[in-house]
Amino acid sequence: MASETAGGAPASADPSRDSYYIDDAYYADLQREVAAWSDPGRAAGRDTRDACEALLSREARLLDAGRLEEWLALLSPECLYWIPATPGGGDPRQEVSLVFDDRRRLEDRIARLRTGSAYSQIPPSRTRHLLTNLEVWAGSGPDRLRARANVAIYEVRLGVQRALVGWCGYGLCRAGGDWRIERKMVNLIDCDQGLENLSFLL
Repeated sequence: MASETAGGAPASADPSRDSYYIDDAYYADLQREVAAWSDPGRAAGRDTRDACEALLSREARLLDAGRLEEWLALLSPECLYWIPATPGGGDPRQEVSLVFDDRRRLEDRIARLRTGSAYSQIPPSRTRHLLTNLEVWAGSGPDRLRARANVAIYEVRLGVQRALVGWCGYGLCRAGGDWRIERKMVNLIDCDQGLENLSFLL
């Protein structure tokens, strides 16, 4: 049996290679977070809110610029990028997700896009992310935050423009004095309808 760290992860844990952190406890915690995004708690202080807003604005700018490696650096090592197919989130253990990517899958996705051979992104989408109605709350500890914002993502590709609209839930953690995105859930208002190409990062 592989040795484990004090936190329960394998001693040789590398989230780029192993999805060790996506376990039953993680899913249970994710369900608590889904509920919390709809039930505001104690609002974060102004300085913390400003730091969160700066992080999410930078995230949107990097996505729009196609600077995906820099975008990934804004995420914590044990991260999740989730687009449910159920309005409000649902339970990914029992329901289909449009996207449910951990660190390993995100790195694979970016590497594939960088090959220039990903047919669904030839040519690549051009996007603009608009975030509004940002709310930031204290998380489960001093180094945790929860945030929620409405989002409109405008995409143009092959002469066709469309808008993807919904809200994002974020779980943030602080490491080394900097805030990182630990979880991002993109809730599209038409997530349970027929959706075309979602091969770019929302």
